[in-house]
Amino acid sequence: MKFIFSIALTVSFLFSSDQIPAPEQDHPILIRGGWIHTVSNGILENGEILFDKGKIISVGYSLDVSPKTEIIDAGKMHVFPGLISAGSTLGLQEVGAVRATKDYAEVGQINPNVRANVSYNPDSELIPISRSNGILMALSVPRSGLISGTSSLMILDGWTWEDATLKHPVGLHLFWPSMNISKPKSRKEKEKKDKDSRLKSIQKIDDLIQESRAYAQLKATGSPSFKHDLRLEGMLPAISGEIPVFIHANEVRQIEAAVFWAERQKIKMVLVGGKDSWRVTELLKNRDIPVVYTQTHSTPQRRFEQYDQPFITPLKLFEAGVKFCISNSESTFQTPHIRNLPYHAAKAASYGLPPEEALRSITLSTAEILRVNQQVGSLETGKDATLFIANGDILDVRTQVTTAFIQGRKVDLSDRHKMLYSKYQKKYRQKGILE
Repeated sequence: MKFIFSIALTVSFLFSSDQIPAPEQDHPILIRGGWIHTVSNGILENGEILFDKGKIISVGYSLDVSPKTEIIDAGKMHVFPGLISAGSTLGLQEVGAVRATKDYAEVGQINPNVRANVSYNPDSELIPISRSNGILMALSVPRSGLISGTSSLMILDGWTWEDATLKHPVGLHLFWPSMNISKPKSRKEKEKKDKDSRLKSIQKIDDLIQESRAYAQLKATGSPSFKHDLRLEGMLPAISGEIPVFIHANEVRQIEAAVFWAERQKIKMVLVGGKDSWRVTELLKNRDIPVVYTQTHSTPQRRFEQYDQPFITPLKLFEAGVKFCISNSESTFQTPHIRNLPYHAAKAASYGLPPEEALRSITLSTAEILRVNQQVGSLETGKDATLFIANGDILDVRTQVTTAFIQGRKVDLSDRHKMLYSKYQKKYRQKGILE
């Protein structure tokens, strides 16, 4: 046991960042000039944005400021609201090949009591790397079994997980069972086995919902037979409608089955993944089911589909009037690459999605689906001063983020990538290869 603890401690030390969380904002700051991308109210050219005590005071032109106000001249720069990743294991995983750094999964199929934020590691090296490209908030999602637990929206700065938690719980996560039928030698037996497996999984979820509702009733009535159950307690916010159930499904049969199940159980649903969502836009629109689309950088699902189907799906959702946002891949292998979130939206924009909608899909639309749009997602009076300044369009891969604020705090934008870049520049200068 001591040996295992020593390994965990060593790994924690080796893979922890040395960035110091920013102190609270103690004076007003005015960003003047450039292009202010409010998202909700268009772009203000040569506009101004004033914030104090972590909140936006005003956005406009020729704003009145006090003598204590720090003025930042944006010049020809661009100001954006902080980008939001809507699904990842950021803070719950460090190195995929090192088991001691993975904390996103629990044993068992049913774990509604699992909370993502209490396992969040604010010292992860992946946090400053993501933050350097404008991703200032991320939904951390537990992943295991059928029901993996509740997700938490985290701000990417803070000494502890309590400091970093912007909202918890955001949603209960359910990974819908596969509806595919394999093609074995003995087809009939395999089809029956696949069907039984699917039905057993769905029945297990139904039983849990029924048990949770009975538990809630016993708790509400103060019944003497009531016994506290941590697992069932985790289900209460979802069955009461306080939070939605984020159902992870990609194949069309999965999506249809999940939608009809949610309707039958009177559950508020958010679809995550949604690779085949373009095939059921009418169903999603009629039932007002939002989509967290995570498949922009993927290959087509079937041989007959166009090569660009994953790229044009956001456009199909937009044209059909389906509420959606774009997120990075939910795969745990992609957690180190959350910094590429803007390029998922850029890919959709290059295949027809209006650029303003592409930006909205990783800011305000995400905030709306996660139910935090009154606090973040756009640059409006009264919202958190969570924003960044960049030297170009954030959807352009050449753009660099120069300054970032999280709730008015100016955060450190150094990271391991920049450190290595600087290190090897010096190496090649010493060798005379660089001037």
